[in-house]
Amino acid sequence: MTTTAPTTALLTLAHGRHHHLEELLRGLAAGSVAPDLLVVAAMDDPEIASVVRTHAPPEVPVDVVAVDAHRWGLPLAAARNRAAARAIAAGAELLVFLDVDCIPGRRLVERHREVAQGAKPGSDDVWSGAVHYLSPRTRGERYTAMELEQSRPHAARPVAPPDGVVATDDLRLFWSLSFAITADTWQRVGGFDEGYDGYGGEDTDFAMKLARADGRLCWVGGAPAYHQHHEVESPPRRHLADIVRNSNRFAGRWGWFPMEGWLAAFADEGLITLAGRTPRWHLTAAGHRAARRP
Repeated sequence: MTTTAPTTALLTLAHGRHHHLEELLRGLAAGSVAPDLLVVAAMDDPEIASVVRTHAPPEVPVDVVAVDAHRWGLPLAAARNRAAARAIAAGAELLVFLDVDCIPGRRLVERHREVAQGAKPGSDDVWSGAVHYLSPRTRGERYTAMELEQSRPHAARPVAPPDGVVATDDLRLFWSLSFAITADTWQRVGGFDEGYDGYGGEDTDFAMKLARADGRLCWVGGAPAYHQHHEVESPPRRHLADIVRNSNRFAGRWGWFPMEGWLAAFADEGLITLAGRTPRWHLTAAGHRAARRP
């Protein structure tokens, strides 16, 4: 058990969604404890640096890492890896990842530091706080403190007591929306697999790598993140080709398909079919047409 709080970096990825980023930065400024470093991976968006300079807490050192877009879309796995590498090179011992559309709870950084400080040496744990989903707002309008307080956590994830930690055996519950990990564990697990091009699959692959390293997923009380509302598509047809490609990559490595609900929905719509001696998902003619739509 360490006697001093670990040097902590908060990391986020951004492409567009400048208002969401502003709210994340305002939430960070209102936190009970500030991170020692803020790293923002700007994915094919040179305007991100200006947003960060304007709204980041003045007492927190900032590093904006430019990441080029991939031919299949936003390079989420690569951007997380670049941000982590930059933070670790700057001396970060604890990495706190938060998606750009999330507002950090007041104690989010504080609680992750407390839990990491008290962790058993050599343990490979990943910590997640509860994620609360917020209601729609008029563009540019800010959420109030009462709205954050009255929001409810995602029903499909455990919720730990305010100052507690709850471990789970099901690492498939891991999501990269909001989590913390020590630099040592990050390097042992190996970060995110950049072979997952575009959208989907890299989160569950990371969880399986964590399981292979005998790591645990733990839920941290008192470290909520508040997910700002934005329109979503379910199933996400605009990511159809990515999801098929990445689910096949995952199955080739781990022997089962992730994103089962989305794959089943695409199959029901006649967009994909499962075929081959080693079963893999393939786009149908209708699926190819759907994947070509802007």
